[in-house]
Parts: sequence; structure tokens; C-alpha cells
Amino acid sequence: MLLDSSELIKAADKLKSGDVVAIPTETVYGLAASIDSDDGLKKIFSTKERPFFDPLIVHVASFEQAKLVTREFPPLADFLARWFWPGPLTLVLPKAANVNPVITSGLDTVAVRFPAHPIAQEIIKLTGTPLAAPSANKFGRTSPSTAEHVRQEFGDELIIIDGGACQVGLESTVASVSASEIRILRPGDITKEDLESALERWSHPTLVTVTQATNSEQASESPGHLKHHYMPTIPLVIVSDLPTPKQLEAISKDLAVTLPQNAKELDLGEDAAQAARRLYSEMRSLSESGADLIYVVRSETRNGGLWAAVWDRLTRASSWTPEDRSRL
Repeated sequence: MLLDSSELIKAADKLKSGDVVAIPTETVYGLAASIDSDDGLKKIFSTKERPFFDPLIVHVASFEQAKLVTREFPPLADFLARWFWPGPLTLVLPKAANVNPVITSGLDTVAVRFPAHPIAQEIIKLTGTPLAAPSANKFGRTSPSTAEHVRQEFGDELIIIDGGACQVGLESTVASVSASEIRILRPGDITKEDLESALERWSHPTLVTVTQATNSEQASESPGHLKHHYMPTIPLVIVSDLPTPKQLEAISKDLAVTLPQNAKELDLGEDAAQAARRLYSEMRSLSESGADLIYVVRSETRNGGLWAAVWDRLTRASSWTPEDRSRL
């Protein structure tokens, strides 16, 4: 989508003055502030109603900016950045001393990404500093993949730069990088298989492994790590098969809600990329359709690759799963 350059200049001026602006990226829309503005960074947390223990991702528009906010940028990180940037991969690396601890929630690491969306890149360049930017929604709620989603969340409270629908639709893959290991802290569009495939071109003698972090490791290092996150405004449940009236009654009792009268299925099809792109829009649409419960049917054919990220978001967005029932 083409925008008048004056809109982007106005957005950059707001960011320079310590305000926040909603900007498009290829993953989801972000609520951005300059990393040099303490007021702007704090406004991200107050606007989103986000707890300060949840770290932010720093968005850059060049490799040079990425290296300015990190204390170390090991060869493996450099390789991954040159392979996947600009794109939906966030690297967690030792932070530079001058990075505001509000961004990192007091951690000694910083999460860095070079977004592929040209509007995001241009706003970063016009601002003159990297931007910290979590998703542009109230904390814990469904992420926005269009400008209209942001308007629904915040009304006229924000300047929103409309860059069209997000191409990816899910938050970036977050990976912690050391000399010999890539740990996936949050799955996303860059899959474990993508990382392993890229490493086939890694000419360094060090053997590198790609692992999925445990929940406790995610909780200490990555945004979007809470058990319940990305949640729609009505209950979303994950079921093993089409729910019967008796099962719906049991679910409603477990959740202590009124028996659903208009339960609707979230059917994402069999294509993982399409499912990722549509996920948040479909969750919002069903929430606004008059439904009083959303259900998702598990499928043995929908696993691995990008499906790992889709199911990660669905599980965190859910109010109930069969595992919850088994623990009762």
C-alpha cells in the first residue's frame, strides 16, 4: 500500500517526541516507540496494559543498527541475520550497555529483528533510531493483522499507519543464539526446519543444534510466553472431534460459563501458511459474529513446520483443552 510520505514523517515526528505509533510489519501490527525515549517506552506498557516483566522486541532497519544494540553478535547470529533478514526472525543476543532496561525487562539479553515491511523500515529510518514494538493490542488479547484491528482495539487513541493486511499474520520466530545452539523460544514463520535447512550452508567448523526451548526458558527470555495469550473476547476451546451437546455442557461447567447456544468452528483448512495468515482475523471475526464459543478441532494432518506456530498461538489463546479436562 502506497502512503503519502507526509504521513510517515508525521509518525516519525511523534516517535521522536516520545509518543507511540501503530505501524505495520509483515508479521502483525506493532505498537512502536523510539528506543531512545523513556517516556515512549513506558507509554507502550501503559497503552497495552502490559506488565513490565514482558520484554520488548527492538526493530531495526539495518545490520549496523542491530549491532549497536547488542554487546556481542556471534558468527552464527550474523549468518542467520544475513540468511533471514529482513524477515520474521527475532534474535536474542547479549544487550549493549546503553539499551534501556525497560525494553529488556532487566534481562542481560535483547531481542532484535529487521522487519521486511517497507513502511516499517522507512519509519525506522525517518525516526533515526530503532523502535521497540510489541503487537498493537491490549495485553493478552488477539494480535492485529490489519489496521482496522488496531482501530477496534484503541479507537482514535493512536496514530495508526495503514500498511494493508500483514503477509505472515503471526508474530516472528524468536530464537536465542549461542556459538553452537539455536534455541527456539517462540515458534513462527521461520520454522525449525527452515533453520536446519539454512545451517546446511553454514561453513563454520562448529556443529550447531536447533532445539525447542522449554516453557520455563520461554518464560524467562521471550515475549508472548504466558500460558494464556492472544485470547479472543469469547472462550476458545480445542477439542478432539466435533463437540456433542453433552461435551459442550461439560466444557461450559469447567469454564463456569453459560451453556453455549451458538458455538462456531474455527476452521483453518490444511495449508499452514494460509492458516497463519487468517488465524487472528478469523478469531476476531467469530468473536464479533454473535458466537458465544469458538472451537478448534485437532487434526493429525496439521502438525510440523509452520503448524507448530499456529498451534502454539491456538493453545495459548484457548480457555480449555482436553488436557484441562483430564486434570479435573
